[in-house]
Amino acid sequence: MNPVFSPRFTVRRIARRLALAGVIGACTVASISTASAQDTAGAVFGKAPLGYSVAVRSDATGAGRTVKVDASGRYSAHALPTGTYTVTLKQSGQDVAKHLNVPVIAGRGVEVDFNCSEIKCDEVAKMP
Repeated sequence: MNPVFSPRFTVRRIARRLALAGVIGACTVASISTASAQDTAGAVFGKAPLGYSVAVRSDATGAGRTVKVDASGRYSAHALPTGTYTVTLKQSGQDVAKHLNVPVIAGRGVEVDFNCSEIKCDEVAKMP
């Protein structure tokens, strides 16, 4: 009898293929759940004047954070739970400008820029 066609060889071949399919399936499920777990938060980022900070606060809970504008005039607040936020430009603790009802969506970032020509940053900076 040819060993390639023996019942024992056929059973082993089927068992190996099933095991391989199981491993591939488990890896696929693990990668899907990992991707889903990472997509439970979003981000707010944008441009703002140097020397300022940006507060990002949830309209529903009041939770959020304040980040500083970096040397390139950019800011970024990551890992924000989904929801609607108020994004406030601040200088020395004073509110300078606000963007209301900013939607944060899971797995995405939303750009919110503060334009100095519109909010007159120089005048605010000179205020006592």
